[in-house]
Amino acid sequence: MEKAKPFAIPKRTVWDAYKKVKANQGAAGIDGVSISDFEKELKNNLYKLWNRMSSGSYFPPAVKAVPIPKKNGGMRILGVPTVADRVAQMVVKGVLEPIVEPQFHKDSYGYRPGKSAHEALAETRKRCWRYDWLLEFDIRGLFDNIDHELLMRAVQKHTDCKWVILYIERWLTAPMQTTESGQVERKKGTPQGGVISPLLANLFLHYVFDKWMGRNSPQTPWARYADDGLVHCHSREEAEQLRERLKERFAKCGLELHPDKTKIVYCQDDDRKGRHEEISFDFLGYTFRPRRAKNWRGKYFVSFLPAISNKAAKALRSKIHDWRIHLKSDKSIEDISRMFNPVIRGWINYYGRFYKSQLYAVLRHLNRALVLWVRRKYKRYKHQRKAEHWLGRLAKREPQLFTHWQMGIIPTAG
Repeated sequence: MEKAKPFAIPKRTVWDAYKKVKANQGAAGIDGVSISDFEKELKNNLYKLWNRMSSGSYFPPAVKAVPIPKKNGGMRILGVPTVADRVAQMVVKGVLEPIVEPQFHKDSYGYRPGKSAHEALAETRKRCWRYDWLLEFDIRGLFDNIDHELLMRAVQKHTDCKWVILYIERWLTAPMQTTESGQVERKKGTPQGGVISPLLANLFLHYVFDKWMGRNSPQTPWARYADDGLVHCHSREEAEQLRERLKERFAKCGLELHPDKTKIVYCQDDDRKGRHEEISFDFLGYTFRPRRAKNWRGKYFVSFLPAISNKAAKALRSKIHDWRIHLKSDKSIEDISRMFNPVIRGWINYYGRFYKSQLYAVLRHLNRALVLWVRRKYKRYKHQRKAEHWLGRLAKREPQLFTHWQMGIIPTAG
């Protein structure tokens, strides 16, 4: 008979955690083992993991440091755990998340089940119509600077489960494996890229910001998506005072407001006159700024509205360029559709939710890439105008090939 383990972790919990990790895919960690490699000895690998976690002898390996470029320049370091460690983290997340999730604030939107970026954007749009001023803040290097002692106090406030506490402590101090310096010891932060890190970051900010706002500015509405936050104010003075108080609050908790990404914005529209330095801000890939709108009577006016940001639009055009559609002349138009239409649909679903017309320039750029493909594939359509006519006729005849064609953004000979 198998000896009783110190920690009662059901085998089924480990299996369910593995299925979630597999669905999320992801790269190999420092051991070089991919998900498909892990599956070759699946039963044995999961049993070993369960056995070690149940006995308290599981120690997470170092996380692999992977630099990825930021949109605004510079590099962000992702900490990629091994596949087995991702499963272990998912096991603990599955226990902790149902406990803390009901305690989180309704205006905390990032990395939460049942919450979406669109909800945050819609709520922010409404509040910008009601409040003249807004404080936009960004926390510099949140994942790298979380105070371990404060975080563990927050964890222990919500659970007394010994193995959950034990493994979170071990993950927080697991070293980072870099190519230049070897293994680097970690005394603060939680690796951005870990399965449980977003939940821990949300729990940390729940006490650092969310609860603090509830105590100190209970009537002030805000929205937070991970480390990006917005606070709506009645006056510039109120926003300035709050910025200073937040600086102090974050500093006390080992965090810093990003000086370049924290600013006070005036939500200008037809009813709010005057000249102000900042009248726009970016949030979740959208830019909020004064834009022309039409009321129910058909009359135009200026409102403060979100639309796809220039930065996001530039990133989408860059992605289209990277696809090199014009070099795929061995493919049919149906092949091209199968390859790229799911991505295009995702773009439209996300960036087309508010002020959709601002997305049209990107979709026309995509049409130009398709026209270039036609010119390369068919000699009789090598001239621009002929290729546009052919593709335009196809778009009208078979609009289902590309989502933007169904919206009426079809190639035309100009």
